[in-house]
Amino acid sequence: MSRYLRGFFIVWVVLRYGLDELLLSGFPNPLLRALRRLITIGRDLTAPRGQRLREALEALGPIFVKLGQVLSTRRDLMPPDIADELARLQDRVPPFPSQVAVATIERAFGQKLDQIFASFDQQPVASASIAQVHFAVLHDGREVAVKVLRPGMLPVIDKDLGLMRLMAGWVEKLSADGKRLKPREVVAEFDKYLHDELDLVREASNAAQLRRNMADLDLVLIPEMYWDWCRTEVLVMERMKGVPISQVARLREAGVDIPKLARDGVTIFFTQVFRDGFFHADMHPGNIQVSLDPATFGRYISLDFGIVGTLTQFDKEYLAQNFTAFFRRDYKRVAELHIESGWVPEDTRVDELEAGIRSVCEPYFDRPLKEISLGMVLMRLFQISRRFNVEIQPQLVLLQKTLLNIEGLGRDLDPELDLWNTAKPFLEKWMIDQLGPKMFWQQLKAEAPQYAKLIPELPRLLHDFLRQRKGDESRELRALLSEQRRTNRLLQGLIYGGLGFALGLLAMQLLVRVRLW
Repeated sequence: MSRYLRGFFIVWVVLRYGLDELLLSGFPNPLLRALRRLITIGRDLTAPRGQRLREALEALGPIFVKLGQVLSTRRDLMPPDIADELARLQDRVPPFPSQVAVATIERAFGQKLDQIFASFDQQPVASASIAQVHFAVLHDGREVAVKVLRPGMLPVIDKDLGLMRLMAGWVEKLSADGKRLKPREVVAEFDKYLHDELDLVREASNAAQLRRNMADLDLVLIPEMYWDWCRTEVLVMERMKGVPISQVARLREAGVDIPKLARDGVTIFFTQVFRDGFFHADMHPGNIQVSLDPATFGRYISLDFGIVGTLTQFDKEYLAQNFTAFFRRDYKRVAELHIESGWVPEDTRVDELEAGIRSVCEPYFDRPLKEISLGMVLMRLFQISRRFNVEIQPQLVLLQKTLLNIEGLGRDLDPELDLWNTAKPFLEKWMIDQLGPKMFWQQLKAEAPQYAKLIPELPRLLHDFLRQRKGDESRELRALLSEQRRTNRLLQGLIYGGLGFALGLLAMQLLVRVRLW
């Protein structure tokens, strides 16, 4: 019943803010224009359309606000007036009262506010769909940012997810594409990520992991988490000082190399995805700043780590091979990888799938980002996937969303950026590292502790075995010695084979590097 009530509320909000009129106004059909005039009788819809859409999404709650945040990064798909309004959802959602934030902090720590902080700014500096942020100073003088969870978020999210699950069930049963699209699995992925975002301790652990991963890259700054002051509803972290990345003119005036900034963003994204398999999955401009401090000038500052994506080793290798083949325009290999992974039926003809992928991707090569729309590419790929019954992979939904964010961010920074050529060298280097002696040596070191533990036990195991065999000891001993000799020969063969394999990999890597050069 609560799901149906939530559905009625959504319909009421749509009518209250005139989103039905907004939708119908985009069609030139005379009958639809007449219908639009009819349904607007008696309603005050004088507010600008972008404002009405933004206010409707705010009224509907966090899931819809996140949808607006994603749309706000796609100025190539949105009219300017709507994109400008939706951009306010990134960090300027109406805040909840400061008294509620203070009460939440005092309840979480069991102390009065002045016992925790030497000073606390009552006015929030940022307010988003899930939480808002206040600046403060600890008693030891450290400047911090205090993130406080919005009250009452869990029931609203559960109702929306329940409604989404209901609709996903309908799609799966009634749609011809239901099985291929896996709507219930996709909703389950959103369920997991949204509930994770409601636990600020989990967010702090995500930030700590990303901070360790990115420490050697010198391209991005991630705030330190102060674990003594981290709770489920409250998170205290190092205060970061930077300029929002959306203020491109201000960054340019400060002397920031904007094209380099765009390239660095691509490098950060692909490093997190393919090297670490652990990436920041909420990279809209409200969560990204740029440092102007002389010591860290021009580096990214990442914020808000409630949503992160993870990839298995299989996912990373499969995606890297796909991207590498794609960048080399080896569409046949892309088609073969789809079949090998089970994403398309085994009886799919490789040449037909190759031709379909080529027709989508080839027109976009050697073009600057301003002439490419990944949204359009993905839409056309979706049409191709429907024709060949490609199954949607729910674990990659966050990656696709983040890739769209990255494209929107790069488009705002440097429309001349060549996304493909920027990413190609990184992926080729990653593939060489995965196939070369470096990875072989890392795997050998990873397995060494297990072998080191087994080898000292061999004499004792042999002694125990001989003591237990009282019957035909001579025959058993001869058989054991024979097996030991066979084992020695096998070990020698493995050692020589391993050395030959390592030398072969080294030679292959040298040949590949010479070829790339």
